[in-house]
Amino acid sequence: MTAPSSVLVTGGAGFIGSNFLLRMVPRYPNCTFVNLDRLTYAGNLMNLQAVEEADNYRFIQGDIASADLLDDLFGTYAFDAVVHFAAESHVDRSISAPMAFVHTNTVGTVTLLEAARRHWPEGAADTHRFVHVSTDEVFGSLDLDDPAFDETTPYDPRSPYSASKAASDHFVRAYHHTYGLPICITNCSNNYGPYQFPEKLIPLTILNALNEDPVPIYGAGDNIRDWLYVDDHCAAIERVLHGGATGATYAIGGDAERSNLDLVHQLLDTVDDALDRPAGSSRALITFVDDRPGHDFRYAMDFSRIHDELDWSPSHTLDEGLKATVDWYLTHRDWLDAVQSDAYRDYYTQQYGGRLAAE
Repeated sequence: MTAPSSVLVTGGAGFIGSNFLLRMVPRYPNCTFVNLDRLTYAGNLMNLQAVEEADNYRFIQGDIASADLLDDLFGTYAFDAVVHFAAESHVDRSISAPMAFVHTNTVGTVTLLEAARRHWPEGAADTHRFVHVSTDEVFGSLDLDDPAFDETTPYDPRSPYSASKAASDHFVRAYHHTYGLPICITNCSNNYGPYQFPEKLIPLTILNALNEDPVPIYGAGDNIRDWLYVDDHCAAIERVLHGGATGATYAIGGDAERSNLDLVHQLLDTVDDALDRPAGSSRALITFVDDRPGHDFRYAMDFSRIHDELDWSPSHTLDEGLKATVDWYLTHRDWLDAVQSDAYRDYYTQQYGGRLAAE
């Protein structure tokens, strides 16, 4: 499409969304970026301090499932692009409270699609773009010797989270085929990097290592994930926004498969090195806890299509990305302190406390 002049970014105060805005706002000063975020527990405007005074940045607090709000925003800002990050994304939370995931991930996405359909002209593939950011978890689970997921892999979601994202993917694709809405879908592997809320494995491990608290690992730690540094992911979304084929899906991966246990070993060793602790000493913090219900064994992504069509591949190795991530958290203790609210601590105790006490 032609370069957009006004972009709605949903969930822009969250982990990936804020990294995307930090990348895009200074790079495209003639484009207005409107960040719509409900500011749930994982949304944090501290993430965006570097751009909050920029002339081409606006923040609106609100719910993507509010049709009236979306109509007001589309009417005011005349968006020619949407980059849709807003989602409930933590699998464990989806197991305990699935309806919140249905509301945001499915109903919210359809409400956003309807707003774009109402406000965008027909046949707008060259001038408008709706980029829907999704996950590899919609494809289910791989065995050790299975080929990696790609854009043709059948959907097989295994958790309420992945089911709600799969439903949203289907709606986005249906709006393209039924109404001609100019969409692209991206399915990414596990992201990590700055500003990630410490309920996810990597920031949780760093935080607990800093405090010398137990580092919980589900089961035996043999589940395998493909790890993608968040700025590499944002660079891929930038390519899709500007050059992706209308109606296309792009698999985005980090080319960095690791078992959870191997990843945590490497991460703890990186923390030890950064803090001048004895090599390997933080590995003693590892505590194995009861496995998550329905825990997918392995995810892996074949990103050949986006490499061949849009000349994208990850720029960071896992070693480089983990070191940069550890360095960021060590130099942003104020951010870590701020996100550790009572709500976060209560959730952490609920999720892991009984399991740790049983060890």
